Amino acid sequence: MTKGQKQGLSAAMFVVLLIIIDQLIKVYVKTHFYLGEDIQVTPWFHLIFVENNGMAFGMQFFGKLFLTGFRIIAAIFIIWYMAKRIAAGVRWSYLLVLALVLAGAVGNIIDCVFYGEVFTASGFYPNDPQSLAHLVPFGQGYGNVFQGLVVDMFQFPLVDWFWPDWMPFIGGKYFLFFSPIFNFADSCITCGVLSLILFFRKELSNDYPSLS
Repeated sequence: MTKGQKQGLSAAMFVVLLIIIDQLIKVYVKTHFYLGEDIQVTPWFHLIFVENNGMAFGMQFFGKLFLTGFRIIAAIFIIWYMAKRIAAGVRWSYLLVLALVLAGAVGNIIDCVFYGEVFTASGFYPNDPQSLAHLVPFGQGYGNVFQGLVVDMFQFPLVDWFWPDWMPFIGGKYFLFFSPIFNFADSCITCGVLSLILFFRKELSNDYPSLS
């Protein structure tokens, strides 16, 4: 087995491991939490079950089908790019960061493509067993293919305070940082992209002319 083949196999195994971790967390939350359930692990770490149509951290800018299609295209591009970099003898650390982004993208694609087909809908009522989703035969879930909702659960409210009434413009308002709720796949994407920007700008700059 060549060095490139070893790198490719290791990267693939790393991606699969991250996807398995992501899906295990999501399936557990989906089947054991009702929508909006909030478990305070520590004052600065909450598990809150929410679902969304949008991008990372619950943001929503475009339609559901557009976002799902964009994720799939992005994942295919990353796979192509990683194969190209492996053939060129890329550094393992660079490949590892790309694998983080790929795993995160695929993890959320699985939610969008399949969850609507294989899970019942989650509810908001804590004492209603029907609020807990469960697996069903393919095609008997709460939605159609490509219409699944992304499962989010992590929140880190590190700082919160109430602005005094006398503060101009913002007086009397409650402020929470960090309020977005996200999942393991979002974390993989965020860590991967930030690492690329901070530590691998040289590789990105060198590769840019060769991508066309």
